[in-house]
Amino acid sequence: MATASRPRVGHIQFLNCLPIYWGLVRSGALLDVELTKDTPDRLNDMLVAGELDIGPISLVEYLRNADDLLLLPDLAVGSDGPVLSVNLVSQVPLADLEGRRVALGSTSRTSVLLARMWLAEVHGVAPDYFACPPDLTTMLLEADAAVLIGDAALRATYDAPRHGLDVYDLGQVWRQWTGLPMVFAVWAVRRDYAEANPGLVKDVHNAFVRSRDDALAHVEEVAAQAARWEVFDAATLATYFRTLDFSLGPRQLDGLVEFARRCAATGAVPAAVTPAFAAI
Repeated sequence: MATASRPRVGHIQFLNCLPIYWGLVRSGALLDVELTKDTPDRLNDMLVAGELDIGPISLVEYLRNADDLLLLPDLAVGSDGPVLSVNLVSQVPLADLEGRRVALGSTSRTSVLLARMWLAEVHGVAPDYFACPPDLTTMLLEADAAVLIGDAALRATYDAPRHGLDVYDLGQVWRQWTGLPMVFAVWAVRRDYAEANPGLVKDVHNAFVRSRDDALAHVEEVAAQAARWEVFDAATLATYFRTLDFSLGPRQLDGLVEFARRCAATGAVPAAVTPAFAAI
């Protein structure tokens, strides 16, 4: 574990975290951390294993490892309604998925659990689930429906309906089901690191909050820069960045706690978790 040296910090290499990364680059804060970019599933495992000190983590993995982690205040990736980049895509009506194959994107933990709970409790179906890499074309060659997140899911939001596929936005699904925002990922710090390095944790947290706020104040500029190398145009990206909710206030916490309660009821997490925050 790093102590007096630069904190080891994770960054999700998806468009949904680009605004935070853009702000960090603009502020020069990246010079103060050892940044690791990767997919959500790999960053989850690194933070849990102590290979990172601070980073984003899938909500369900935070719930499973809450004894070792503390949340950073007011930082998350979620939505209060549609999220655009967390989808269930189906070739058949949902009622017909009973016993049929559903592919679960391997980069996702929270979203696949949300999809499974929603299909079971709202639609009363128990598909045959299997994990596979998050490529929609490949997934639908092997399955009748697929759950995927990130940039591939954002592409599916716009492309899949043109091919006769049904797209269910899981942020919107959760909002309609519970009336609450959905938190897909949080930022957390390892408890032992926070205890040994409270000043560094505060500095990293402040840098991320400032970066988020700076980027959201310049969404058009962030989107225009990203559109130079992404398949999406600037207007689509600006809409996406404004749709995402990077905050973790009282209403988002209500959504988090409700998701934890429902997960615990299914046995997916050991017990309902009361969120604990790092002292900032």
